[in-house]
Amino acid sequence: MNVHSDTLSIAECLGRMQQAWDAGDAAAFAREFTEDASYVIFAGMVSFGRAAIERDHEPVLAKWQRGSRMVIRVLETRHIAADVAVVVTEGGVGKGSRVPYDKVQTFTMVRDAQGWKCSAFQNTKKNRLFIRMNSMASPR
Repeated sequence: MNVHSDTLSIAECLGRMQQAWDAGDAAAFAREFTEDASYVIFAGMVSFGRAAIERDHEPVLAKWQRGSRMVIRVLETRHIAADVAVVVTEGGVGKGSRVPYDKVQTFTMVRDAQGWKCSAFQNTKKNRLFIRMNSMASPR
């Protein structure tokens, strides 16, 4: 297992997701997920399967988030098997010149013959007040 090239390939997959979002292309966005992927948004709604991910993102990208941009920054990539990695990111979606990093995501990535795809996605909205309170109480 070449962790460096795997990490680059995973980053390329995340980059394609970002480009598809920015282009408003639900089909291209969904192609970066496995056929049986799960996708959990910060509000708790779940999409099961690539077809549902595409279908559920069509109105998001065409209406509610039309013209938005996605930002994403990898915090950690941890390989748990030769063809499985857990990627923790922070990111956000918005319009304008500055998009806040207001969410934390976990991607479970798997590699098949075509390359890396996301098999499970979890998105959590940051609670700034709780983060601040916790950081004051934590000895870190």
